[in-house]
Amino acid sequence: MNTDQLIAAMAADAKTTEMPIGRTLSLAVAAGALVAALIFYFDIGARPDLASALESPRFLFKYVLTFSLLLAAAGLVWHLARPGAIPTGWLYALAVVPALLATAAIIEMFVVPPSAWEARLLGMNWLVCMGLIPLLSAAPLVAVILALRQGATTHPVLAGACAGLLAAAIGASLYATHCQDDSPLFIAVWYVIGTGIVTLAGALLGARFLRW
Repeated sequence: MNTDQLIAAMAADAKTTEMPIGRTLSLAVAAGALVAALIFYFDIGARPDLASALESPRFLFKYVLTFSLLLAAAGLVWHLARPGAIPTGWLYALAVVPALLATAAIIEMFVVPPSAWEARLLGMNWLVCMGLIPLLSAAPLVAVILALRQGATTHPVLAGACAGLLAAAIGASLYATHCQDDSPLFIAVWYVIGTGIVTLAGALLGARFLRW
């Protein structure tokens, strides 16, 4: 075998063994979400009034938030897995999520008397919320961080934080099916804290495991 043939053989081998980072991330998200869904199904479960809750705009609004976060965070992660500039378009898309939540919380404060604000904010399961969102986000976060290690991010902390946001969106979407607190005030505090915990964990993992 001459040199040209050897180089061609090595290139062919590399093509067959290396998976594109986009596909790697897709598989990682799917695997992490599946593990989280299994944990949810066997250990947590949906709220008992799910059928009637599906008719409530307040309940459905939780999914508007979590799915919007999922889409924006996924776009950021997909771009940050490769070297280059930070995709500002996806950052703007991400900013839509807190804007929507802040608007809904302000509207709630206008339509609900001040005497009811505390009850809406604390809800019934604020402590459970802070625990279950990180729990359900753990497998997706680990899976995405491992996938990002196959990429070449030049922003490891930001990539890790966005991986945390993506994982938290999955965890929060699952938890929302269990949670009976649908007030935007509740979401603005306890869902945000749970998401923040996962995002911070992602940033720390990114700083540790995603540096070249």
